[in-house]
Formats: sequence, structure tokens, C-alpha cells
Amino acid sequence: MSNIDQFRGLTFMNKIGYLYYLSLEEVMGANGVKAVLRLGNQPQYLDAYPPSDFKRAYPFEAQAATSQALHTMYGPRGARGLELRAGRVAFNLGLREFGPLLSVSDLAMKLMPPSMKLKIILNAVTQVFDRFTDLRPHIKEEKTEFIYHITQCSNCIARDPAPNFYLARGILEESAAWASGGKRFQVEQCTCMGQGAETCAFKIGKEPLT
Repeated sequence: MSNIDQFRGLTFMNKIGYLYYLSLEEVMGANGVKAVLRLGNQPQYLDAYPPSDFKRAYPFEAQAATSQALHTMYGPRGARGLELRAGRVAFNLGLREFGPLLSVSDLAMKLMPPSMKLKIILNAVTQVFDRFTDLRPHIKEEKTEFIYHITQCSNCIARDPAPNFYLARGILEESAAWASGGKRFQVEQCTCMGQGAETCAFKIGKEPLT
């Protein structure tokens, strides 16, 4: 059995599914989400999204099927834009729920350079996803960038795995922007386990683009 096969049956906390669909609804409307759920064969979420709780019961397969349906309906470019925006919205919608872990707005933080703020928020996001999901992420710091590694990836069990986990990328982009007071950092997925890499990895530049 391949590593990708082993990702089947793994889960996120329900809140991730709730925020995912709620953020897609903000982007494409409730009827658009229903159409995606039907195409992705996820009828269990048509009348009610996963509950907004911390129980690990939202399957990797559901996220992968939803992402695949978005790609089928809107094409690679359209799905990319939708999922990136959904990831950004999901971060903002869920921000208050993770208060202590994401509390980086005190005076000391304001005096730190952008790269230090970025390191703190990326570590906080890693803690959240390590504690409440089966993604098993970790961060490595390089000279000019951080590398955010996901070692068990829901997106890789989609039909056509590729470096296109745009939901995760959107969350990372928005977390970096939030920590820096709105500055944007370059975030790019550079490897995909579905294509044979050891992890799904994202490069995050240490210096803001703007």
C-alpha cells in the first residue's frame, strides 16, 4: 500500500470542514456550494455542513472530493482562485476560535521584524493543525524562507494529485498577512507527495512583497 493510500480514513476536526464550506459559500454562494457537493458525491453536507466543533470527524476524502469537484466545474485556474480565496476567508472566519494560539497582536510583536512575526504565526498555525487534524505538519527554517511541510495530505488522495493544495496555501498566505498587519508574503507549494515527494511542502518567503 502506498503512502497516499494510507491517508484514506484520516480526518480533520469538524470545524475545518465547516469553515471550508462556509468560506466557499462566501465566495460562490450557497447554491454554488450545493452544486459542488453534488458533483463531489457529498450529499451528507447538502442540508448541514459539518458541526463547528473540534471532534476529528471530517474525512480527508470529503475535502479531496470537494476540491476535485471544484477543478471539474471551474477548471484548474478557476478552482485555484476559489480555493485560495476560501483558504483566506477560512483563516479569518476561524481566527477567534483559536484565540490563544494565534494571539500575536501585543506590543512586543509590533516591535519585531516581519520575519520574526512570520515565524511565530507559522508555528501557531502548525500547532493548530497538528493538534486538531491528521495533516502532521512541521516547519523548517532556511536562510531566506520557511518551509511548511505536510506529511499526511488530504489533497493527495484526489484523482489527479499535484502541487495544488490551494486551500492550505490560502490559509498560509492569510496567516502571514494577518501577522504582519496586511503585508503579503510569497507562498508557493513546491512539492507534492502524490507525485512522489516525501512531503507536501510550501515555501514562504521571509520578507514581505509589499
